Formats: sequence, structure tokens, C-alpha cells
Amino acid sequence: MNKIKKSLAALLTFAVAVILLAGCSSDGNGKSKSKDSDKVKVVTTNSIIADMTKNIGKDKIDLHSMVPVGKDPHEYEPLSEDVQKTSHADVIFYNGINLETGGNAWFNKLVKNANKKKNKDYFAVSDGVDVIYLEGKGDQGKEDPHAWLNLENGIIYAKNIEKRLSQKDPANKNFYKKNLDKYVARLDKLDKEAKSKFNDIPKEKKLIVTSEGAFKYFSKAYDVPSEYIWEINTEEEGTPDQTKNLVQKLRKTKTPSLFVETSVDDRPMKTVSKDTGIPVSKHKLFTDSVAKKGKAGDSYYSMMKWNLDKIAEGLEK
Repeated sequence: MNKIKKSLAALLTFAVAVILLAGCSSDGNGKSKSKDSDKVKVVTTNSIIADMTKNIGKDKIDLHSMVPVGKDPHEYEPLSEDVQKTSHADVIFYNGINLETGGNAWFNKLVKNANKKKNKDYFAVSDGVDVIYLEGKGDQGKEDPHAWLNLENGIIYAKNIEKRLSQKDPANKNFYKKNLDKYVARLDKLDKEAKSKFNDIPKEKKLIVTSEGAFKYFSKAYDVPSEYIWEINTEEEGTPDQTKNLVQKLRKTKTPSLFVETSVDDRPMKTVSKDTGIPVSKHKLFTDSVAKKGKAGDSYYSMMKWNLDKIAEGLEK
């Protein structure tokens, strides 16, 4: 019986050793480490930046995105997991342009508490974007953060992501660059198709009307003016005066459709529709987040394609 027990104990010890060896490897200094520890630990602030990063980093990175899909990134309260992941991250990507750093400045507090340094540990993927300001104001803290709604800016974001991943992980530099080139080619093709599409829409119908004034970059890129009920989600939303002002403007136009974003209450726009007789499109637009996995718009590319297609369809009526 003792021999049997010893044999079982030996087999158990061997099995545990095999499992440990399978999950670990030597770092050359005799220390064991997880295979996943070779991956670059990346944290992103929202689902749009996360999707871009995933397209470039693929299986070479360990990715964590903070703001959940469908949630507004303007105001967010980081969870304990976000704090932990940020503290151990090799690189952190945020939008900048007064998005996560505006309002309650949740991102500033997060990286400060994690002892992370700007342009060493965390980087604004919007670096290089031609910034548009709220209501034409050029003051710091009045930036419109929604630069990604112009595909040319999305390409700038992607290039910034590839640059920083390559700096952090030079051994895989060619891998990241190859993925970037493929990704940029897709975005560039979609951008050119969109510009051609909007050129064919009659001028008197060219007006994007949304709840939040998030489409300024989109308007500039595709030469389609925009109007809105309120300017940015951190401000007071859907007040009687805001609604009245928009209704007065729309009565002077021939725009055929109104639009509502996935992240806002549709009731204010329904009021505008009732007062103007202009229908609200049944297709909601994406602004601050991609859709849930498996749904239309579940990536940056597909959310932009959805927006471009649905806006064009609505204005062609």
C-alpha cells in the first residue's frame, strides 16, 4: 500500500511539474515567467481606441479597455480592475482633446495615482489632429474631442498607436507596421468612398442634425454642415431653449431626416421632429463607442461605415 501511495505521489508531482512548465518559460536568468508576460500590456480608455489597437497589436498585446461598450467616456469612474491594469501597463492610450481629461478629469487622476508619466507611459492617440473647438472657441478646455468621426483622423490615431507599440516592443516592429498598413488601406478606401457619396447629395439636403454636437469633424471631412440640440454630453442636455433654437433653424432648411445617437435619450429629438415635421431616422448613429460584439458597428471601421451609409441614406430622401 505504501508503494502505491508513493507511486501516486510521484505521478502527482510529475503532473504538477508538467503543468507549471507548460505555463511558464525561462527569461534567460533562471527566473520563470508566464508566456503571456512577453506580450505588451496595453490599456485603452474606450472601445474605439481599443479596437484600433487590437487591429495593429493583434496577438502580440494583452489589451484592457476601460469605458464599457455603449457608455459615455466623457464622465467615467474607473473600477478597481482599471486601476490595477493601469498600474501594470506598459503603454496606455487615451483620446485626449478634452475627452477623458475634461469634466471630472478621471483619466488625469488615474494616471497620477498610478505614477505614470505623459509621453513615456501614456499617449494621446489624437496627437497631430487639427483640433476643432466648441462653438468656435479656441480656448484650452473647449476642444471638441470627437476627432475620430473623421476617418482621416482615425488614420492618425492608428499611426500613433503603431508608433508607440513599436517603441515599446521593437522586436515586433515589422509585425505592427504590416498590420497598420493593411488597416490604413481599409480606412482610406472607406474615406474616399464616403466623400464621393456625399458629393452626390443635393446641397439643400446636406445637413446632419443630431442630439449632441459631435459631428463637427465629420462635417468638415465630408462637407456636410451639422446642427444639434446641445453641444457636448457633459453640458445641460435637451433644455426647452435648446430645442426651440434648433426648431427655428430647421424650419428654414430642407433637411429630410433627423438623427439620434446610440448613447443619448431620443426624447428631445422626438420633440424636435414633432415641432418641425421632419422624421427621425430609425437608424441610430455611433459617436462615443462601438457596438456590442456581433452587432452592426462593433468595430471602428464598421461603426464609421454604418454612420456614413445611414446618414447618406437619410439625406437622400
